[in-house]
Amino acid sequence: MQMDPSQLAALSAVLRLGSFEAAAHSLRVTPSAVSQRIKALEDRIGAALVLRGAPCTGTAAGLRLAKHAEDIGLLEAQLARELALEGGHGPVRLRIAVNADSLASWFILAMAAVDGVLFDLVVDDQDHSAEWLKRGEVSAAVTASARPVTGFDAYPLGALDYAATASPGFMARWFPDGVTAEAAARAPCMIFNAKDNLQRLWLERNVAPGLAPPAHFLPSTQAFIDAAAAGLGWGMNPLTMVAEDIRSGRLVPLIAGTTLAVPLTWQVSRVMAPALAEVTRAVQTSAKQYLTQDQ
Repeated sequence: MQMDPSQLAALSAVLRLGSFEAAAHSLRVTPSAVSQRIKALEDRIGAALVLRGAPCTGTAAGLRLAKHAEDIGLLEAQLARELALEGGHGPVRLRIAVNADSLASWFILAMAAVDGVLFDLVVDDQDHSAEWLKRGEVSAAVTASARPVTGFDAYPLGALDYAATASPGFMARWFPDGVTAEAAARAPCMIFNAKDNLQRLWLERNVAPGLAPPAHFLPSTQAFIDAAAAGLGWGMNPLTMVAEDIRSGRLVPLIAGTTLAVPLTWQVSRVMAPALAEVTRAVQTSAKQYLTQDQ
């Protein structure tokens, strides 16, 4: 089925920007024109594509079509490069799922190394980012799963090492006799969100299974570090991000030498892999610099 590029562009803009007015401004047309294009596309597909609201969101069909439009842009950009026509091509948009700690510690450097791409990032736990691939809502993802999702190629990146850290004052208050099971069950920890199980894994491997300490929910990588330094609780932080804090004494490991390695994998759509080759190279280069590699 041949689809009108202007209609697809209108759909993508509305779902990306959240309103018909913002989409119209981006496309340099009137909101009425955007509405007409989307209605024509909905009539052609025979299904609703946009859920009107504040912000506007996409139906399952609408999200798939918007993703299709982005894929077309990436493939056209690849063809333009191969034919030395890239001067007439503007930036393309790429939707990727990535975990917050990778984004805060090493992934932005990979993004900065790629020209001509506007990134649309979905931030989700590394154990759940593969679900975005399965639903066809992203073209690539940083995942904790080494098993390729059907239709995707998987590239091992290395391991992101985590350290359980807290402030010296917190340690003196809650762990005066060391990190025992009894103390760990009472000392407050920090959890990123309901999907975050790093604290539980660290406790199981280094203290005791089945512990459920009181927890603060802090959905921010930097807030984890700042909250630990302030004595709010203990948490699992990327070692590369807290190494200087540990050296300075601002933070201390709960138990020395007990890092938790989380292997990461880059999964990219097999169909889109040639168009995303430069992105894949940038991701691999940054990962080799910041992640622990197998010896």
